Amino acid sequence: MTTQQIPVVVLAGFLGAGKTTLLNNLLRGARGTRIGVMVNDFGDIGIDAMSVAGQVGSTVSLGNGCLCCAVDASELDEYLEVLTRPESRLDVIVIEASGLAEPQELVRMVLASENGRIVYGGLVQVVDAAEFSATRQRHPETDRHLPIADLVVVNKADRVSEAELLAVHETVGALAGKAVVVEATYGRIDPELLFDRVVPEGEIEGQMSIEDILYGEDGEDDPRAHVHTSYETVSLTAARPLHPRRLMAFLDARPEGLYRIKGFVDFGVADPDNRYTVHAVGRFLRFYPERWPEGEERLTQLVLIGSGVDAAGLRKELAACEQSGPQDTPDDHSMWGVLRYVPQTEEEPA
Repeated sequence: MTTQQIPVVVLAGFLGAGKTTLLNNLLRGARGTRIGVMVNDFGDIGIDAMSVAGQVGSTVSLGNGCLCCAVDASELDEYLEVLTRPESRLDVIVIEASGLAEPQELVRMVLASENGRIVYGGLVQVVDAAEFSATRQRHPETDRHLPIADLVVVNKADRVSEAELLAVHETVGALAGKAVVVEATYGRIDPELLFDRVVPEGEIEGQMSIEDILYGEDGEDDPRAHVHTSYETVSLTAARPLHPRRLMAFLDARPEGLYRIKGFVDFGVADPDNRYTVHAVGRFLRFYPERWPEGEERLTQLVLIGSGVDAAGLRKELAACEQSGPQDTPDDHSMWGVLRYVPQTEEEPA
């Protein structure tokens, strides 16, 4: 069976964009999700319940099952090894880049890591809606950073007029290409856009947590609180196997706004022994074959998460990937496209 890998999310953006505020909201909303935070910065680090002043190499427990450490970029792999130890029991790792960091270097280091317990969880670029034009003038590299992002958060949306926000959104969207662009106030985005939230032991999914009761659901007592960025979740269950070539055609041309894909795929006679766990974030894609659990019904079960997506259209496109009968049997080479995205023992950087 495939060992569950820990997604590593890179959080980037220039000074003042709101990265730390967004991170604090993720930590506050962690509930049962154990988050490891790596801060690639020097000087004061403004994470709530933590104060580290240039102490590279220090690790601090945040008291809610989350851990935080301040690291030099050159030590990234070393600390990934520490945070992914089984005893840490982390569900996700977030790397907060320095405001002056080159995010593609951190992404490259994550992708090049030989740590088999992690998987790339995407690059989130935060921009300040009110200062976007000035930031581009001061930091022309903004235009280079946005196209490599998987998700762009246009933060501080409440500080500009609707017309100004629309203009910023359109400019960011044009620069970011296929990246998903969402708007936020006070860095509040739904954690489900980035990682799967874990229901604490003893709680029932959907019920109010202890934190909800004590502090109000989603910070409703916080005067700055706003509804999370809207997103859609599309679930699909197919009793018929999917055709490998048609599924790859769908994934290669996945529509704008579709950010995450997760689940299991049945390719039927194309590989009767295995089901394939699929993990996609932005343009990153991996398949992980594993033996079918004994006695389990053979189904394809997928969850697609995005912003502004056409749910009915996605279901129709995925239904078209189903094998329609004996005349639609995949040929011997049909799995080649899928196998390109199955990691080898020593995975090369993407």
